Amino acid sequence: MRDFHRPGRSAAIGRDAMIATAHPLATAAGLDMLRRGGNAVDAAIAAAAVLGVVEPEQSGIGGDSYALICPRGGSEVIALDGAGWAPAAATAEAYRRLGLATVPFEGPHSVTVPGAVDAWCMLARDLGTLPMGELLAPAIGYAEDGHPIHERVAYDWKTCAARLQLDPHTRRIHLPGGRPPETGEIFRQPELARTLKRIAAEGRDGFYQGAVARDMVGYLNKLGGLHSLDDFAAYRACYVSPIRSAYRGLDLYQCPPSGQGFAALLLLNIIAALDWPELRGADAAPLSAIRLHALAEAAKLAYRARDQAVGDDPRSHELVARQLTSDHAFSLARGIDRRRASDLPVPGPVPSNTTYLCVVDRARTVVSFINSVYQSYGSAITAPESGVVLQDRAAGFRLIDGHPNCIGPRKRPFHTIIPGLAMKNGKPVLAYGMVGGHFQPFGQAWLLANWHDFGLDPQAAVDLPRAFSFGEGYRLERGIPETVAQELAAMGHTPVRWELPLGGAQMIELDQQANTLIGGSDARADGVAIGF
Repeated sequence: MRDFHRPGRSAAIGRDAMIATAHPLATAAGLDMLRRGGNAVDAAIAAAAVLGVVEPEQSGIGGDSYALICPRGGSEVIALDGAGWAPAAATAEAYRRLGLATVPFEGPHSVTVPGAVDAWCMLARDLGTLPMGELLAPAIGYAEDGHPIHERVAYDWKTCAARLQLDPHTRRIHLPGGRPPETGEIFRQPELARTLKRIAAEGRDGFYQGAVARDMVGYLNKLGGLHSLDDFAAYRACYVSPIRSAYRGLDLYQCPPSGQGFAALLLLNIIAALDWPELRGADAAPLSAIRLHALAEAAKLAYRARDQAVGDDPRSHELVARQLTSDHAFSLARGIDRRRASDLPVPGPVPSNTTYLCVVDRARTVVSFINSVYQSYGSAITAPESGVVLQDRAAGFRLIDGHPNCIGPRKRPFHTIIPGLAMKNGKPVLAYGMVGGHFQPFGQAWLLANWHDFGLDPQAAVDLPRAFSFGEGYRLERGIPETVAQELAAMGHTPVRWELPLGGAQMIELDQQANTLIGGSDARADGVAIGF
């Protein structure tokens, strides 16, 4: 039980349904769909659409989407890949001819075709119950009539104000009056409202064809992009087979490559193979130096495997399957020193922005759903007439011929966004996700173990201070004790007190015994979990 003398919040508890998102307006929109008789898929789409309006730095219709869905509390897990693809003219050689040694994070050459709209429309058609117009109505209202800027959104907006100066239409729309909006100010996006209305009336064709597509492609071409109208018209999201791994009595599911969910599974496989008493049971402490050391060392191995294997390439699936065995995890775990950090490299810093939500309905359909434009405001390009902020996911590609993740015609890039789902005895028990680019596999492993190994409820698991061995050192949130930082330094890590909060998470637990739902939403953002 939490200390009620300290600031904080209790876990949300509901019986019939629950939704957890990073923004109260999105949670309210999803909850409204559930109260109208819609299902978890309807609620997830409505909430995601609102998030794309009220958190434009994180996600939107110019970005991508991934989902894991467990229909009606059964054993089936459906995975949806809503990652957009590169233009047909995009090759490593074409980029080199443009004078590029790597794919940039801004500008037209960072833009892949957005996948989110087709993903939403597929889910609504195949698994939803309410019409698209009803699902998009809250988002349309907030774009057209305006919405108040919440505190974390205002903070993020201010930190990326320089990027918003790069494009005249981004500057015009997203720096009203020449500055980022302040907390409590009303922000409107009439161009985006018109586009959402078109999608509501025409479905995917209202985005990937016609005036909206011509606006996006025409502006990208004006800036030098390689995109064509056919690149947009031909794009389709797709259902894929999820990947799975066992962890201490749970079955964990992730979307397959080109996403990095493989790294989250491999990291936990290595932790399970270590089986140090300090990592679980009576001797374990959730904020111990030995736990943080084990996670850092397991992450180095998992991220190295990820960077070698993951891409939109048949070879990726073979490499991933070979590395998600218990024998492979034990062989990797044997190389970890209990007392000393290895000198294996860790991922370098790549900023990103994403939003994760989860929903469970009366029938116990579970949706674990993540949407993103990658960096804050994606490519920093906004299509002038449609108001679509275009993502920069092409920056996930490499320009290395022969690598599984080398850019290629209509190829999907390496993707950081990963929704998580845990099953036990063939039934869903947890929907969970963590945003933060490269942090996501590490953060998911942290979240899941907080809940499963240390017995924290979803809100406490989300609230627990975080750390990440990354780039220049081991980033520690302020809540990590100084004694732990000193112990990590003695092991050879380089602790760094990190001013920014690490990631953002939502979780919903399905308590199969009590038949209740228990939710948590991250105080590092403005969100909330609500059940009824």
